[in-house]
Amino acid sequence: MFKKDKLQIIPFKTYGTLTHIYLRGRTLEDENIDINKKGILPVFISTWKRFETDEVKFASINIEIKNNEQEKIIADSEGYYILNKGIENLSEIVSKDGWVSYKVAYDKPEEYTKKIVSENRFYGEMLVVLPESEYGIISDIDDTILHTGVASKLKWKAVFNTFFVNVLHRKALEGTADFYMQLHKGKSKNNCNPVFYVSNSPWNLYKYLEIFLNGNNFPKGAILLRNLKFLFDKTPKSKISHKHHEIQNILNTYPDLSFILIGDCGEHDPDIYVDIVAKNPNRITSIYLRSVKSKKKMLRVEKLFQDYKDVDVLLVYTTTEAIGHAKKKGFI
Repeated sequence: MFKKDKLQIIPFKTYGTLTHIYLRGRTLEDENIDINKKGILPVFISTWKRFETDEVKFASINIEIKNNEQEKIIADSEGYYILNKGIENLSEIVSKDGWVSYKVAYDKPEEYTKKIVSENRFYGEMLVVLPESEYGIISDIDDTILHTGVASKLKWKAVFNTFFVNVLHRKALEGTADFYMQLHKGKSKNNCNPVFYVSNSPWNLYKYLEIFLNGNNFPKGAILLRNLKFLFDKTPKSKISHKHHEIQNILNTYPDLSFILIGDCGEHDPDIYVDIVAKNPNRITSIYLRSVKSKKKMLRVEKLFQDYKDVDVLLVYTTTEAIGHAKKKGFI
């Protein structure tokens, strides 16, 4: 007899301001994924569970942000919830490193036949930019800080690394965590420059990537992924990419903050970043692009930036080079 899965809520790390909240997460059955399992088959099964999710459709949930004030919202058909609205000043509850905590729970839990884990108390966080922040950091994940193999032929390396390698064994590219922590702390070493991780990975891998970032000592930041589209999904395709859309939203949310963009040369980061710079004059201070093994892709990117003068662009072969450049620019 199969054990019935319990219910959970996964709040995603999002971002907002002192007067506007943007909270997001998902209502799901708890698949009881054990990240400590070893061996190709157990790891594959655990990763498969992340994709073969059983969402709690149209769940009614309560979100409590401060002073026991609650917002009731309904998740969508895939279990996603979004609370996007103005709010009175949140300065009284922002942590010293720029995070607002909130609590989310299923409304009327007694009506569910399945047990809810964590006593129906789940905690989320929203990043707020502090006044002393010098700049923001927007970074890709795949092949920028985590060797994934997205640029490999038919993406087979990315598939293997995602499905068959335990997340606890995934290592960050050499020196990247230290570099990001230095950028986060800034030149004074006391700042909390906000970090935004923007990836084309689906939300199904949110916990996987969160464990990777925490386990490799990257600075805590908002994690922005995309909805997983299936073969027969007829939802109209956006005219701009997910990553482009998310980066532009971040810039719009913090109009007085400049940003550093970090990506890689393997896919579309260079083209997206060039377009972002063109549409947002004087907002981007530097671009760092991690090199990839493909000579064809590297030649394309080198040609793209051959006569580029709008902002500093560094093709990063070693993290030491990036750190040296950041010191020269006065970022760290």
